[in-house]
Amino acid sequence: MFTGLIQARGWIEGHDRDRLTVTIERDRQAEILATLAVGDSVAVDGACLTVETILPAGFVAAISPETLVRTGLGRTDQRTAVNLETSLRLGSKLGGHFVTGHIDGVGQLAEALETRLAWELTFVPVPERQAQWQAAIARYLIPKGSIAVNGISLTVAACDRDSQWFRVAVIPHTYAATNLEQLQPGQWVNLESDILGKYVEKLLGRSTSDATTPDAVSLPFLAEHGYL
Repeated sequence: MFTGLIQARGWIEGHDRDRLTVTIERDRQAEILATLAVGDSVAVDGACLTVETILPAGFVAAISPETLVRTGLGRTDQRTAVNLETSLRLGSKLGGHFVTGHIDGVGQLAEALETRLAWELTFVPVPERQAQWQAAIARYLIPKGSIAVNGISLTVAACDRDSQWFRVAVIPHTYAATNLEQLQPGQWVNLESDILGKYVEKLLGRSTSDATTPDAVSLPFLAEHGYL
């Protein structure tokens, strides 16, 4: 489990079919490596990976075929800088929102506009991943809802009616401390929808083993039972 509050940036230095080699930025190496151990989980651009080897300046993490399909981590030609967050520990402060590290799909930056108080970033589907966006991203986009972009906990400032784009407002500190400042239009980002929305959808839209539970909570059902 993660919070979406980035601890450091890193760089993918090596990539093969099932492993990534990540170097942590110099001024955060000591802090991250002090408590990192083999077998630990680290969110790399939001994707939960397992550490296999500790290096003097970073680590080697396993990466599965499913992760490569769901994320943009295999596209190191387009993005080498990554955001890093170690897993939440008992007693740690809770900020951001609950982030699982299980990427739902990818999007791409459409535009980045600097305003007086923030950067406004707009993201749209990747054309060849449109079906993935519709199935796993669009249905959970709501204004003021949460979404993780490259592992960063952000709030949806706006989205269109069909959820074919969404916009986030990023404060200058977050923008400068993550790889968002390096994004160019067209570059891919990893997206994880809010897990709370997924559970609500399942609970309201599907029946359980309880025979008294309806297949869906609808307006007629609520009216029949005196809620409307």
